[in-house]
Amino acid sequence: MQMSEKNRDGKRSARERLLAERQAQEARSRRNKKLLVIGSVVAVLAVAVGVGVAVQSMRSKPATPVAAPAGTIGDRRLVIPDGAANAPSTLTVYEDPRCPACQLFEKTFRPTVDKLKNQGKIVGNYHIVSFIDRHDNGTGSKNGANALACAQDAGKFRAYHNVLYANQPPETSDAWSDRGRLITLAKQVPGLVTPTFETCVKDNTYGDWVSAVQEDFDKSGFTSTPTVLLNGKSVFPSKDGQQITPANLVAWVNAANKGKPLGTPSTPAASPSAKAARPAGGHAGSAHPATTGHAAAEAATAKAGVRHTPAVAPAPAVPYVPAGHHAGRTHGTAGAHGTAGTHGTAAAPAPAAEGGAAPQAPGVHSTTTR
Repeated sequence: MQMSEKNRDGKRSARERLLAERQAQEARSRRNKKLLVIGSVVAVLAVAVGVGVAVQSMRSKPATPVAAPAGTIGDRRLVIPDGAANAPSTLTVYEDPRCPACQLFEKTFRPTVDKLKNQGKIVGNYHIVSFIDRHDNGTGSKNGANALACAQDAGKFRAYHNVLYANQPPETSDAWSDRGRLITLAKQVPGLVTPTFETCVKDNTYGDWVSAVQEDFDKSGFTSTPTVLLNGKSVFPSKDGQQITPANLVAWVNAANKGKPLGTPSTPAASPSAKAARPAGGHAGSAHPATTGHAAAEAATAKAGVRHTPAVAPAPAVPYVPAGHHAGRTHGTAGAHGTAGTHGTAAAPAPAAEGGAAPQAPGVHSTTTR
């Protein structure tokens, strides 16, 4: 009897120990599962945070183009200078190669601007933007900007720039999506078409640089082209209530330069080549590439049949609606060409973009409506 009870007690004790062990194991298992889930969540969060930090880092740091044309200036080398580096005044110009209002500006003011450069009175700082492609799903603006960068490498930016605007196709045709046309036009500039130049244009060598210039324009606060600043202050289509004319532009430059020594224009012989040394970083005092000279520019544009526009005020504003666009989607409002044949609307003062002083009211081919 006693033996039987002892056996029962032993079996009960064993069952209880087994049950207790199972419960302990289950508890450990549940705890391990929780730890595994928590660990997984932490790991996922860590990855997410890492990705977020990486993305934010990429957003915080402006993209720097891998390659930039010779002689470009600015912290990111996004500006093409033309004229004497030590000129007392700076004319900052934002242009899109496909912008008709930019062509009007160039045809009207190019002779005056080139003369001021050759006299050492101004240096031109050119921002070649490409936002028309973004609206029209084209590539002509970007291809044209890249080709201008290739011409800058060859020391022939001014002459080629003048040829492109003298032969600008209708904005809606996107003719320069064919890079071969840009090479054909380059034949009007003596010595520009070389295997190096052709490869540069065909391979879109400065495509990243072109995108970076446009990104800089997007952040500048300007919303239209052409935007023209004299020493950081808008002069197109007017300055202090006076409409811009070639004569007024000369007067404004002379007033700004009063008492200051003129710059020393470079000569064609000093023009940089594609192999010219490139500065590590540009700023206002960076060496500017030599221009091909006024005579070369004149000869190149003469071949294109460019006629100098008399020194008169530009034509009155006309509402501008690109072909195929709805009337409500103009290049700006209130007569999208704006004043003096401009494209788009004026914008509020904005922070300075690369290579320019703090801008005032800009000039005009609206990006906000594109």
